[in-house]
Amino acid sequence: MDVRRPADARRLVSTAHKKWNRVDALVLSAGIGAYGSILDHTDDLVATMIDTNITGTIWPLRAALPQLLANPSGGGDIVIIASVAGLRGGANEAVYAATKFAQIGLAGAVDRELAPQGVRVTSICPAATRTEFALGLGRTADTPGQEDWLTPEDVAAAVITTLRQPRHMRTQLWSMWSMAETG
Repeated sequence: MDVRRPADARRLVSTAHKKWNRVDALVLSAGIGAYGSILDHTDDLVATMIDTNITGTIWPLRAALPQLLANPSGGGDIVIIASVAGLRGGANEAVYAATKFAQIGLAGAVDRELAPQGVRVTSICPAATRTEFALGLGRTADTPGQEDWLTPEDVAAAVITTLRQPRHMRTQLWSMWSMAETG
């Protein structure tokens, strides 16, 4: 699916609901980024980052909400994989950081809006994670130090922990760093 298209988001939720007769959780992890000065990116790349990371988070969230609100077990969960870049920004990632700030703001607002109805919304903000996504700005797959970064499995464990919380509690923001990173 293309997260930037509302119809694709609705189709995703409809397909999940038909298969399992319910929707309990939505994990939003699609995103793109690019390293470089704010002037280094083409207009098209800037627009694609904004569209993918911001509206590509909003459309699936909006599509899933009716199902979550109708959930007979009382709500559900939305987990947005943002980034520590959305908490502090960083040199050579201004547009990416801006989109991640937007995701965190969206999550906080929607969490406060929907908590009384049993829907929890969490932002998980990993730092450097060993994926192809983290490469660029002079980093390559053999750059020293990456072996100490977070792994995709670390991020997945945070998602699972968030989803397994007792229903009476919620985690709004989870920032996660490798022990080797000084941030």
